[in-house]
Amino acid sequence: MLGLGRAEESKRPLVAVSFDLGQEAKERIEAILNPVAKVVHLRDLSPEEREAALKRARALFAWAPHMELSNAEQEMLEGVAFMQLLSAGVDHLNLTRIPAGLVVTSNVGAYARPMAEHALAMVLALTKRLFIHHDKLKHGVFDQLSENKALFGAKAAILGFGGIGKAVARLLRPFGVKILALNRSGKSDETVDFLGTLKDLDGVLQEADIVVVSLPLNRSTRGLIGKRELNLMKPDAVMVNVARGEIVEERALYEHLKATPTFMAGIDAWWTEPFKQGRFELNYPFFELPNVLGTPHNSGLVPGSLIEAVQKASENILRFLTGGPLEGVVRREDYL
Repeated sequence: MLGLGRAEESKRPLVAVSFDLGQEAKERIEAILNPVAKVVHLRDLSPEEREAALKRARALFAWAPHMELSNAEQEMLEGVAFMQLLSAGVDHLNLTRIPAGLVVTSNVGAYARPMAEHALAMVLALTKRLFIHHDKLKHGVFDQLSENKALFGAKAAILGFGGIGKAVARLLRPFGVKILALNRSGKSDETVDFLGTLKDLDGVLQEADIVVVSLPLNRSTRGLIGKRELNLMKPDAVMVNVARGEIVEERALYEHLKATPTFMAGIDAWWTEPFKQGRFELNYPFFELPNVLGTPHNSGLVPGSLIEAVQKASENILRFLTGGPLEGVVRREDYL
C-alpha cells in the first residue's frame, strides 16, 4: 500500500518506478533513494493505487513509458517534474506526449563498457573474416592462403564520441589503431588522432578502415549514412552499428553490401525492433549476404549490466531530488 495518509510519508517526494527487473533492482533503487524519497513500484499496485501514485509523483523512473504506462496514465504526468530513463537512448520516447515542463534524462554511458566489448568483438570477427572462414571449413573448404586484415595501423572512425565511443577507442588503441572521432562539440579529454564534428564526416569516412556508429538517434543523425556516405568508404572497410538502425539507411546499406562483397557490416541495431515497434522485421534479406554479421541488439547486456544501469540512473534521480548536477538531460529540440 502507498500509505499516503501518513504525515511522515506525505512530506517526502514520491518516486514512481514503472518497470520491474526483480528484487535486486528494487532493493538497489530503494537503498539509494529511500533516505530522501518514498519509492513505489507501479507493477505492485492496484489500478487505483497506480493512479494515485502517478498524480502525486515528483519523479518517474521508466524504461519504456509507452509500454509500461497506459495512454490514460501517460496523461497523468502533468504533475511529474522529472523522468529518468533506464535506457541510454531516448528515441523510443514520444516527447509530444511528455509535458513541456517535465525534465527528461537518459542513462548516458550506463552500458558503455559491454557495448564497447561487443563492438570490438564484431570488428575483430569482421576484420579477421572469422565467420566467413568458419563457414568455408563447414563446407570442406580449407582456404589457408586467403588473407585477412590487420588492425595494426588501421584507422577507426568513431561516430559519436560519448561514453560508448570513448570505451571503444580505449579497446582499439592497444591494437595500434588510429582513432578518428566525431562528436557534437569537436572537443574531448580523450587522446585521439583526429577529433571533429559531423561536418568532418566525409573526410573521416574516406580515411577509415573501420567505422563504428555509436551516435544517438535524433533529427540530425537519422539517415546520416546513406548511399553517398557508403560510397565514400573504402571498398574493404568494416562498419559496425551498435547505436540505432535508423542512423543508416536500410536499402542503401543492403545494396552496398550486395554490390561490394569486400565491404563488411556488423549490425547490432536494426530498423524494426520489438522494443520500439513490437516486432523484428527486415525489408531486405541481409542474412542471405556473406558479408553481414548480426546480433539482436543485445550489445549492452552482460551479467550485472542492468543492475549497474539501475544504480547509475538512481544516483541521477538522487541528484535531482537533492539539487545536484544532472547527467543526460534530453534536449527536446534534438528530437521534436
